[in-house]
Amino acid sequence: MSKKKNRREALIYHAKPQPGKIKIVPTKPYATQRDLALAYSPGVAEPCLEIAKDKDNAYKYTSKGNLVAIISNGTAVLGLGNIGPEASKPVMEGKGLLFKIFADIDGMDIEVDTEDVDKFIETVKMIAPTFGGINLEDIKAPEAFEIERRLKEELDIPVMHDDQHGTAIISAAALLNALEITNKKIEDVRIVVSGAGAAAVSCTRLYKAFGAKSENIVMLDSKGVIRKDRETLSKEKLEFASDRKIDTLTEAMVDADVFIGLSIKDIVSPEMLLSMAKDPIVFAMANPDPEVKYDLAVSTRKDIIMATGRSDHPNQVNNVLGFPFIFRGALDVRATGINEAMKMAAVKALAELTREPVPEQVNIAYGETRLTFGREYIIPKPFDPRLISEIPPAVAKAAMESGIAKEPIEDWDRYKEELRQRSGEDNKVVRLLHNRAKMNPKKIVFAEADHLDVLKAAQIVHEEGIATPILLGNEEIINELKAELEFDAAIEIIDPSSSASEKIRDKYATKFWKNRRRSGTTLYNAKSKMRERNYFGSMMVLEGDADGMISGYSRAYPRVVKPVFEVIGRAVNVTRAATVHLMITKRGPLFLADTSINIEPNAEELAEIAQNAANVAATFGFEPVMALLSYANYGSSTHPKAQKVKEAVRILHESNPNLVVDGEIQTDFALNKELLQSQFPFSKLAGKKVNTLVFPNLESANITYKLLKELNGADSIGPIMVGLRRAVHILQLGASVDEMVNMTAVAVIDAQEREKRKRAKSAK
Repeated sequence: MSKKKNRREALIYHAKPQPGKIKIVPTKPYATQRDLALAYSPGVAEPCLEIAKDKDNAYKYTSKGNLVAIISNGTAVLGLGNIGPEASKPVMEGKGLLFKIFADIDGMDIEVDTEDVDKFIETVKMIAPTFGGINLEDIKAPEAFEIERRLKEELDIPVMHDDQHGTAIISAAALLNALEITNKKIEDVRIVVSGAGAAAVSCTRLYKAFGAKSENIVMLDSKGVIRKDRETLSKEKLEFASDRKIDTLTEAMVDADVFIGLSIKDIVSPEMLLSMAKDPIVFAMANPDPEVKYDLAVSTRKDIIMATGRSDHPNQVNNVLGFPFIFRGALDVRATGINEAMKMAAVKALAELTREPVPEQVNIAYGETRLTFGREYIIPKPFDPRLISEIPPAVAKAAMESGIAKEPIEDWDRYKEELRQRSGEDNKVVRLLHNRAKMNPKKIVFAEADHLDVLKAAQIVHEEGIATPILLGNEEIINELKAELEFDAAIEIIDPSSSASEKIRDKYATKFWKNRRRSGTTLYNAKSKMRERNYFGSMMVLEGDADGMISGYSRAYPRVVKPVFEVIGRAVNVTRAATVHLMITKRGPLFLADTSINIEPNAEELAEIAQNAANVAATFGFEPVMALLSYANYGSSTHPKAQKVKEAVRILHESNPNLVVDGEIQTDFALNKELLQSQFPFSKLAGKKVNTLVFPNLESANITYKLLKELNGADSIGPIMVGLRRAVHILQLGASVDEMVNMTAVAVIDAQEREKRKRAKSAK
């Protein structure tokens, strides 16, 4: 993507459809006059009076306990420097977004227009009663040290400067694991720290808290090694000044065990790496470009353990692994601060989590057969759903044990379950989807590429590395639209109706005719059909000239399904192809089937649809918990429509006893765990969170998914086609650009899975 194009997209993203990335929404009813009277005058007086009696009641009656201020003066914005408070606001809003999506914390950004330390501190102190915690962000050193120290002393709520402690906590966890892998002890290793800013100082202090020795640490700034005989050292630099008579990074790296980079790109040479001790640990965390490129480092030293701040290499040191969950734990026990014990607890929890078996959802997301603790996995992945249920409890326990928790937790199992539910641990499905597709992009045909939105989607998947698009349509129109979009990449364009495509068109027509000649198709008809994009594109996929296809943006579903079924056909042992919609709801992901094809399936067909829906859920990394829906509950009706669902459940229980599925059941009982448990405790679904809904017919499924999408604002991915021989997926008419991008990722993953199965079969 060109810099100009990237700039334009970034500006549009922040400006449309409304400026900014966060907003405030009501959490209480407000529809009636009674609601408004309770929300404001006169009802609001009652909680005000209770808080006046005891200010801690603010946690009971207001949002204070889940509200964190993200405060900056814009003096040290990552990669941009001192750009001022207004210019830092997009970054602070972004931090608020991360707080919300990872830990369900409401973050409010506050930009303070002063570089005066005393004024900054006084401002924060005056607004502190509004908040349950303070996240300091992008404040330059050395002022950042003083600001955080004094605010921690003078406020009775959690305060943390994430630039310092976030990187320190994540890198410390990675360091402990790297040392375990290399059989080295932290008190023995020699550590070189490149950088002397807030993050470098905090990292080094935390390593010392875990046992690193001062005499084994060498820190460097822009002038070289920080030595005790240097003049005009700040208090923080003096803390790490070395007695060693060396001046350069080259000298410091000789026989070093650990390199910690928090400075600038490309300052570590291969020669420096070769001079390090056996099994060197190198954390090159400068962003966006590390102190030494990953590929260069691992090719120079085969025994290296390497980490960076980048997501495109193993062992990403990412602050999002820390700050949302640390504040979550601190807020949930109403801690009066964030102390060393809490930070160390977070480090230990992260380190220990890395050593545990990785959930299949994470393996799937990162395209791995099995992530296991080792040189390329020393820190959890940001998408690991266990983070929310492991890190906050560790932090909360440390707060309680160190005596700064005002509301201790008593039922830890219940607390962990609440964390899993409140976190939206499943709301990362789209990011997981894209990330997995990027691991092994495939060639995907866009059958309607001469439509602007379709071409936009193709551009995004190309620039994001999700897929390699193949564009079908009028070449002149496509090139005009590409110019309009500044889409200047060399992408394959094919016009199936042009003379240039005659040779491949005739080849496809002959193959199609041979497959369909006993079904009434003539060679003349076959050649005519190959001029149509959906026939041509389907043949590309069938013949292996492409890995998958998406179509349907501009045509009604039945018109697109017909050529796909004629060319691709059903997979072996499949009697009914079907579709599944993945709905991203506040409750978590819901897989809905069949939303687009089978109008009135019988019991056997319904059971097959259900099994295919379960397979889709499993492909996305979720253990399917499936309800077969009806207007009746467990035999309450003898009508044939209810009995059909009951029979489908019987077939599934018999054919796949390990599948968690039950019915016939009404929707509210399926989705309400408490209601289901109280009325039908015998159900296989009792005590479980249903994530897959199978409907008795097409109209109920199609109506439901569209209601969820339009009334609840649920994002949808689908319809995901199941039961075909190849990875072809048909969009809903008028699908949005985002929906097309998501469906392209689905097509890529579908192709990936088919490739895996083919390899596994050939290996037997």
